[in-house]
Amino acid sequence: MKFKINNKYVRWGLTAFLVIAASITFYYFIFHSSNITGGIKMIVGILMPVVFGLVTAYLLTPILNFMEGKVLIPLFDKFRIKNTSGRKKVIRGIGILITAFFFVALIYLLIFMLISQIVPSVQGIITNFDAYANNVSNWITQILEDNPDFGEYISKTLDKFSDQLEDWLNHLLPGTATLLRTVSLSFINTLDVLWDFVIGFIISIYVLASKEHFAGQAKKILYALFEKDTANKIIRNFRFTHRTFIGFLSGKIIDSIIIGILCFIGTTLMETPYAILISLIIGVTNIIPFFGPFLGAIPSIILIFVVDPMHPLNCVYFAIFALALQQFDGNILGPKILGSSTGLTGFWVIFAITLFGGLFGVLGMIVGVPIFAIIYTAIRAVICTRLEKRNLPAETMEYENVDYIDEDGFHSVTPKSRGSVPKWPKNSSRAKDGSKIKNSPEREKLSEKITAAQPLKTEEGLSDKMKGGLSMDGRLSIEGSHSIEENKEKNQ
Repeated sequence: MKFKINNKYVRWGLTAFLVIAASITFYYFIFHSSNITGGIKMIVGILMPVVFGLVTAYLLTPILNFMEGKVLIPLFDKFRIKNTSGRKKVIRGIGILITAFFFVALIYLLIFMLISQIVPSVQGIITNFDAYANNVSNWITQILEDNPDFGEYISKTLDKFSDQLEDWLNHLLPGTATLLRTVSLSFINTLDVLWDFVIGFIISIYVLASKEHFAGQAKKILYALFEKDTANKIIRNFRFTHRTFIGFLSGKIIDSIIIGILCFIGTTLMETPYAILISLIIGVTNIIPFFGPFLGAIPSIILIFVVDPMHPLNCVYFAIFALALQQFDGNILGPKILGSSTGLTGFWVIFAITLFGGLFGVLGMIVGVPIFAIIYTAIRAVICTRLEKRNLPAETMEYENVDYIDEDGFHSVTPKSRGSVPKWPKNSSRAKDGSKIKNSPEREKLSEKITAAQPLKTEEGLSDKMKGGLSMDGRLSIEGSHSIEENKEKNQ
């Protein structure tokens, strides 16, 4: 007996098997999801050097492209070196060396700044902590002496919570061994991350050397799996995603560096303590959109106050300076550098930061805006495509005062009468069902009559009993029993 795959019993058995397998998979995914997430985390941990390498290569690609397109290729053309495969390999090798040197120099600069400037600042804070604590204590004592009622209230509050504080300290001391164990494990994990980062940097060099080859392989797979139009759309969407991410991240990094430098200049002129440390905090937190400047300003103000609490105006001056710097960044510098790289309004920016920050922490707050911009653009493209199929405009402003839409077009809600006034569609060459309308002689005559009737030129010229016009099917739609000539005589 010859086995046939299109046999109905075989199809029934295959369908039953797939249904049972899908049910078992769904059950296991719902009630044993911890095993699945544990396996995913294990795989991600093993591939973490590869992830670091891909991310590093992606971030270094604009620098490599700039070095090749703006520096190396014009230089080789100037010396009239023939365009051969050997020349391309030499250009790519030199470009990768310059890019890697720039990356290593940037890491070295950050470490040097951390060791030479920030570490002494932190050491100074720790060394002078007793003096700062005495300053704060003297400030509190002075306030309590000037306000005895407030001092009595504070004393009662401290007596109330002193027992709770003592219990907390008694529970904290036995957990010192656990704390040391946690610190040791954190140090070991930090070394593991650094090792993964070093391996990832080496992987990124190989990725940069063959990035066109990897891109070609990805396109080949797309054209093999999908239709040509679908593959073209996927490639265009990936290019848009790339432009959005690179434009936002690179622009935000440059913007944060400039803000950090301006903050250092301003704090130096104001003789603010720990100017370098405060400028670094402001610059790093500025990478987070919208909330970043405030997140950086709050600990900086606290640090300035702790250093010299007897002069609180220093905190006020710095707060005013930070607010002015944030306004300059948000209204002048940021738009000049970032432009319209995301295309999101302020509300959607706050929404994206809140959503992705709650899901993925600080990293989500940084990359949440470009990710949400891509989702927003995809949804907008789908909506615009469906509106075009229905012969409706895609601009949001066209729908702000719409009461309803029918075959006559848009009907807007007027502020005075709250009634609906028809607003003719820009493109009325299609009927409601999408079919084209032929320009018949009767329709042309009706159009001439409407043009000749002066009160019909504007919505204000329409009488109460005559609000109509040329409908989508080519007929004159008039509300009321009066003709055009009668209404014309009444309006005159």
